[in-house]
Amino acid sequence: MNFDDLIVERPPTAGKSLDQPDRYFYEGAVMLAYAMHLFRTEPIREVKIHPDGQHARQIDFQSWLERRGFRRIATARRPFAGTFEDAEGRCIVIHPRSGLSDVTALANGIVIEAECKGGAIATTHPGRLSRLDKGLCEIVGRLMMKAPGSRLVAVMPATDVTRRIGRKLAPRCAAAGIGIALVDPRGRVEDVGE
Repeated sequence: MNFDDLIVERPPTAGKSLDQPDRYFYEGAVMLAYAMHLFRTEPIREVKIHPDGQHARQIDFQSWLERRGFRRIATARRPFAGTFEDAEGRCIVIHPRSGLSDVTALANGIVIEAECKGGAIATTHPGRLSRLDKGLCEIVGRLMMKAPGSRLVAVMPATDVTRRIGRKLAPRCAAAGIGIALVDPRGRVEDVGE
């Protein structure tokens, strides 16, 4: 399955060459890529994604899903929300609700809860890249507050920064029952520390 459209290119930081656009892997795109990863790797039929309005402004969930063979079978109050089903009967539920993990699914009686972060993956502005390490630390902390019993996963774009920080965090996260998954621009997922 082709995920080339997960990345958004924007004009570069002021004063930089126009032939080097900034590249963003927004949080909503990370959520979609991880949801599709769960379908490929887990015995599940339904994944729930809990975006907010900002995520919906950055990525068009409905169009992205439709390009991959999902059709809307139920609507919701927010225009970007609803239930989408593919020809195999797999469902993605887009349900904006605070307090829930970004991506959830039930596999073999165990709840999978993923917290996701996105951001700039290529830019000439170094401060934007440093936000990725802060984002990974933030979602690991958020997962630490979850009640035990679920399979917890911190999901980030795959970059040199997130790989380096992920490898440092992996042993401690594993001891706390938290996995770290990095998603590349093609939607492939790398489990750090496994």
